Amino acid sequence: MKNILLRSFSGAIYVALIVAGVLVSKWTVLSLCLLLVILAQIEYFTLCNHNVKNRNNGICVIDTLGAMTLVGGVWGYVNYQLLAGPVVYLLYLLARLVMQLYISKSTGLVNLAYSFMGQLYIALPISLLSLMNQHIALAMFIFIWLNDTGAFLVGCSIGRHPLFPRISPKKSWEGFWGGIVFCIAAALLFGTFWPGYFMDMPIGKLVGMALTVSIFATWGDLVESMIKRTLNVKDSGNIMPGHGGILDRIDSLLCVLPATLCYLFFTVYL
Repeated sequence: MKNILLRSFSGAIYVALIVAGVLVSKWTVLSLCLLLVILAQIEYFTLCNHNVKNRNNGICVIDTLGAMTLVGGVWGYVNYQLLAGPVVYLLYLLARLVMQLYISKSTGLVNLAYSFMGQLYIALPISLLSLMNQHIALAMFIFIWLNDTGAFLVGCSIGRHPLFPRISPKKSWEGFWGGIVFCIAAALLFGTFWPGYFMDMPIGKLVGMALTVSIFATWGDLVESMIKRTLNVKDSGNIMPGHGGILDRIDSLLCVLPATLCYLFFTVYL
């Protein structure tokens, strides 16, 4: 009972931070993105180096600063057409390459791969949140949460057929379809009762967005499971009681954000 209450409390705080960050202003969007990318980058560095005795924390610092620069650079360009951020990010990429020359380890290429994977896997997707309409972004998060809820409830109730046993033995096809049903039901609800709130998107396109979110949320979860399984780690961290690490919470988001933007670009903006 105590674990359930703790999990619910930390989950409620997480949801409140996301909703406030997305809806209040463009500055809270930046604050939310920076918070997520800082926590995720530090956790990712710890994850990749969990069995290394003498960690080079300087790499973590510069990679985190690079991720913050990318997030801030995209936000600054979107809101104020500033090019300084993207230019500084190019300097980070150069600095990271040169920095590795002066680290006397035989695993230089591996270290660089970890660093640039972190930028691609974490910083780039999170930076894309600045490109989204705030109401569409809120709908995206709601779809992610409903997909997780539907997959969990249906999977626990009637899940029998493994979805991807090599990566995540507990996931089932029944849970996968349950998540899709929950998302589509929410899209129909949004399109019927609050059509103007979501950029006047037709119900069909809103359903398509829900389907996109649900599919890529599942893939995002599987990608993080693959990373943890490769590194022989169960949880990415323990910053959220009852939920694990921040990467365990945003794993779906890291695939959903770019996928949703692509969907919106080809079906709504064009």
